[in-house]
Amino acid sequence: MRARFFVVIAGLLVSATLLSAQARKTLDIWVVDVEGGNATLFVTPQGESVLIDAGNGGAAAARDAGRIMEAIKDAGLTQIDHHITTHWHGDHFGALEELAKQIPIRAYYDHGDTVQPQPASTEFLAKVYPALTAKAKRVIVKPGDKLPVKGMEWTIISSGTQTIQSNLRGGGQRNPYCAAFKKQDVDTTENAQSVGSHITFGRWRAVHPGDITWNIEGDLMCPMNRIGSVDVLFVGHHGQMVSNSDVIVHGLSPRVSIINNGTRKGGQPEAMRILLNSPGLEDVWQSHFSLLSGTEYTVPGMFVGNHFDEEPSALPKDAWVAPPQGTQAPPAPVHNGKSYWFKVSAQQDGTFTVTNTRNNFSKTYRSGAVATN
Repeated sequence: MRARFFVVIAGLLVSATLLSAQARKTLDIWVVDVEGGNATLFVTPQGESVLIDAGNGGAAAARDAGRIMEAIKDAGLTQIDHHITTHWHGDHFGALEELAKQIPIRAYYDHGDTVQPQPASTEFLAKVYPALTAKAKRVIVKPGDKLPVKGMEWTIISSGTQTIQSNLRGGGQRNPYCAAFKKQDVDTTENAQSVGSHITFGRWRAVHPGDITWNIEGDLMCPMNRIGSVDVLFVGHHGQMVSNSDVIVHGLSPRVSIINNGTRKGGQPEAMRILLNSPGLEDVWQSHFSLLSGTEYTVPGMFVGNHFDEEPSALPKDAWVAPPQGTQAPPAPVHNGKSYWFKVSAQQDGTFTVTNTRNNFSKTYRSGAVATN
């Protein structure tokens, strides 16, 4: 009896060890809800981490740093190995100082100093950022640079309005969507400066373009698609219409697109039309139901991470009409309550699962859709 007991215990320990080893085989990603800002956490099977952006500043800094820390604790991390600031807008770097007080950050990556001085970014870059990077290291990245992340390939595809000029593995085809592409006015804001990333984990591939805008997307994807197709597109610029041209969205032909938007930011009909018509698309996931798109251009509720900051009695069918140009919109209600992230778990063979933690709805996308060379 006693021998049988020890055999059972030994079997359970072996099973637990196997399950633990199996759990460490995936690249895990947390798309954190920071109310229309950005914070995306990547953790490799070896436990190495990359955080892209740190959410909003000002009165929302403590809230967003807290939400990021919840994801960090869920990942079991004791430090952030690499932090990328895509650009110097407050919804992308705003909570970084508060976050750095709560967990060590070993390396910082950015495109260089801001081209759009604003009070918050000017003070941060003059006083706070030098103090943070003095305890770690700062790298000003250029297109083509590689982040030293073990077990995966992380390539910078855009930075400081410049884009990669050589083909990545799987890229090099002529992009048919460039024929109808028309450039817009030159974007002189920080958005165009954004650091964009291409992430490869075995056969699984993704792009996180930051907030690059229309013309930079054209430079990146035309006349040749230097990237190829991807499994996941972490949708640029919160799903706004000044980005997300068909040359990038349709050119990348993602199986899944994930939008980190807010109730009043991103997800406009013009962008949603392009995202939802992308060839090869299986699903779009949205961090929030968008008042800017209404029910006509949103996705089924199971794919929406967070609903409203103020729950209406009925869902609006039509898109919310923004105020006339030059008129300030009323401030969005502050959402300091519970928020929910999307978690993506990718396997080396290209299979990946997306989970909505609000309703525990998961969907697995099997490997085989992305061609590799």
